Amino acid sequence: MKYKLYTTSRQAWKGMITSILRAKKYIYIEMYILDNKVQEYNFLDILINKVKAGVEVVLVLDAFGSSDFKSSDIRLLRDNGVEILFFSRWLRRTHRKLLIIDDNIAFLGGVNFHGKSMDWIDLQVKVSNKILIKNILRSFSYSYIMSGGKKKHIIEKRKQSILKNLKAQFLEHFPSRNVYALEAYYQNKIISANKSIKIVTPYFVPPRWLIALLDNAVSRGVLVEILIPLKTDKKFLDRVNYAHIYQIKNLNIKFYAQKEMNHSKILMIDDQEVLIGSQNLDIMSFRMNVESGMFSSNKKLIVDLLLIIQKWKDDSCDFPVKIKNINIFDKIILGFIRLFYSIL
Repeated sequence: MKYKLYTTSRQAWKGMITSILRAKKYIYIEMYILDNKVQEYNFLDILINKVKAGVEVVLVLDAFGSSDFKSSDIRLLRDNGVEILFFSRWLRRTHRKLLIIDDNIAFLGGVNFHGKSMDWIDLQVKVSNKILIKNILRSFSYSYIMSGGKKKHIIEKRKQSILKNLKAQFLEHFPSRNVYALEAYYQNKIISANKSIKIVTPYFVPPRWLIALLDNAVSRGVLVEILIPLKTDKKFLDRVNYAHIYQIKNLNIKFYAQKEMNHSKILMIDDQEVLIGSQNLDIMSFRMNVESGMFSSNKKLIVDLLLIIQKWKDDSCDFPVKIKNINIFDKIILGFIRLFYSIL
């Protein structure tokens, strides 16, 4: 499998736009947040110019996540032949970050095309595995249909059978049709872990079943390491992260506090298999949102990611859960979160 890893938003944007500029047939994008606030890249002009060159351009954006996308920019793109659809379902979002080009290139991971995330650490992977890309196209087709898309040649891709590959597989997570593949993957892999579990996530709001599985893994002698930013993009979620970590501080899970915002989403088991995707460790990703990921046992990919994770660990410190207790406000927040989780 050919791949390339990008570890910052800027790197990923540059790689994605380079591939977009080379597109000959089509450009399909499904994204949680897309705006035109990354002015240095002239993203809208690039898409419009590709349409003028005869390339099909389709955007499926989340109606909530991309609510800041200006209506004037939407009209500009549509007037110039770009198809823009908005995924809108009650309490459900497409949280995916997919780019598919010409049947031979796909990008996936945690990177939105979002001005606010310009200086973030993040993880996006570019792949050129034909079987993997066919499965991603099949999945994109379903989001396209759910968003009201009418083009037959895209809709028909959903009818293709799922193709399998021993080295890399695509995980699609569609709670709206009772496909909870992400939840099942986490459960199965954590239960089967023998030596180590490495998790990278910006937000740590785990359901109880996940805490129980991690606790059980530690009791089996599995080393559990979780990397979380000390400060995220939202102060409220900083408190939520801290409160959850504080409550399980005695479970012997090793938490690393990263000094910079890291929006990556990684699960690695026994240094032998890894999931790179769009998922956060919260109930929205596990039970509500449309998500996706690539899981792989490719040895070179594992080694490359281990080096990246080690660098992040070297630049981290211990999460300061012993410095201060959580207050009554934090306890109330945790109570509401548990109530919400119990409803779902």
